[in-house]
Amino acid sequence: MLKKKPLILLTNDDGIYAPGIFALYKEMEKIGRVIVVAPSGEQSAVGHAITLTDPLRVTKAVRRGKLFGYAVSGTPADCVKIALVSILKEKPDLVVSGINLGPNLGINVIYSGTVSAATEGTMFDIPSIAMSLGTFEDPDFSVAAKFARKLSCIVLKKKLPKGVLLNVNVPAISEKKIKGIKITHQSKITFKEKFEKRIDPRKRTYYWMAGSVKPPRESSDADFQAVKEGYISITPVHYDMTAYEELENLRSWKL
Repeated sequence: MLKKKPLILLTNDDGIYAPGIFALYKEMEKIGRVIVVAPSGEQSAVGHAITLTDPLRVTKAVRRGKLFGYAVSGTPADCVKIALVSILKEKPDLVVSGINLGPNLGINVIYSGTVSAATEGTMFDIPSIAMSLGTFEDPDFSVAAKFARKLSCIVLKKKLPKGVLLNVNVPAISEKKIKGIKITHQSKITFKEKFEKRIDPRKRTYYWMAGSVKPPRESSDADFQAVKEGYISITPVHYDMTAYEELENLRSWKL
């Protein structure tokens, strides 16, 4: 009796018709049975939000004349939840989120819908990977997609510890220029925000968030620095945000 190929759930935060998830789909098809459940439109920077006060609508999505997956009128976390609870008939062996247009480094993982979708997978005890490409302009997802396939094969074999996902960032350079792979920690990179004050045609004030990245001086073991130096960054991330080193200190307080 032939063994079934692994079932792989794909999602993202850029929307089901984004080129990044299609590049990922084409590579994942080479190693398993693939189902796509992703937001019907862009859901970038929504973090781990879920929809509680509105209904979730699910529609079939078609690409190149055939069924591609299911579009959900919700967040990336919604997509993983509804896929696992209501759409899929069996538990997937792997969840892969991405490929995101733009990096998810440092503190950005808190805001990232891409990372949060993978986090949702780990909450269902499924090995999960978040994939991002380090550019916002003229993206070529092929290198990241190939690496996603390679890494997925390893994760399917070795599994991951309970609650741990892999946050992967691939520099936007050719495969030949990539120096290698680094296992990294989250950098202390911050974003210096500013809000541009504008006036709409009806003379009403609105604000548009802008700003710039403030990269810290860190070793190449930090995710931001590794990608900057031309390495693929892999950071293990856990959703348990308890600062364990502070537990005893707080217990000593006279509360």
